[in-house]
Amino acid sequence: MSTKGMLIDFTRCIGCKACVAACKERNNLPPEEDADLTSRTLTVVNRRNGLYVSRLCMNCREPACASACPVGALQKRANGPVVYDKARCIGCRYCLLACPFRVPAYEWDKPLPKVMKCDFCAERQAAGKLPACVEVCPVSARIFGDREELLAEAKARIRKNPERYVRTVYGEKEVGGTSMLLLSSVPFDHVGYATAIGSEPLPSYTWKALSKIPKVVLAGGVFLYGLVWIVNRRNRLAGGGPESKEMEGKSR
Repeated sequence: MSTKGMLIDFTRCIGCKACVAACKERNNLPPEEDADLTSRTLTVVNRRNGLYVSRLCMNCREPACASACPVGALQKRANGPVVYDKARCIGCRYCLLACPFRVPAYEWDKPLPKVMKCDFCAERQAAGKLPACVEVCPVSARIFGDREELLAEAKARIRKNPERYVRTVYGEKEVGGTSMLLLSSVPFDHVGYATAIGSEPLPSYTWKALSKIPKVVLAGGVFLYGLVWIVNRRNRLAGGGPESKEMEGKSR
């Protein structure tokens, strides 16, 4: 299966925000617009240094959010999207801390909150449709396709119009590469994008850190888990639960 991507050319965006409205409609979110990414606004377009600049989940090729999630509530699909399973989520919000692009948002105002972010219209892709934001763009500032083909297209635009573009395709290598590929006429750090995040996938740092944890710490974790299990079982027996009745029957 080919990995899909989206090429967003800031120099072509006219700031109509049709993409923002389409994203809200697709995700059943309120129409009111936020200036930055929130649990109610998963795609934003803001004016920065003379350009209309988009922000949304980059759907990393090796996502730090998925690596940080202890229960697998965030998963990377082979075709590109990073999807979220509310049923698995325990609300730890490690994904918010792990994301180098500060994308995931939490529904702090809801009694049963979820983590919210763009999932690259995963279900639309599965149905053979374009992402909603791409479908409505009137000037093709966003195009969808195979990631490698989009990367070639982005580099071709830079070669043909070197005076128009910064000579970098943002997302090609950042933190191991992302599904979103960006073109700009202004340096990316001048339009709100982090440029000192490196090219190594962040999950690799997670495993490096884990490999340095002393075995005694891991053994201690196993011991504590066993201790908690014993205490809980003792409480159940003392409370007259099914286990206590079974034990009482055996003693007779």
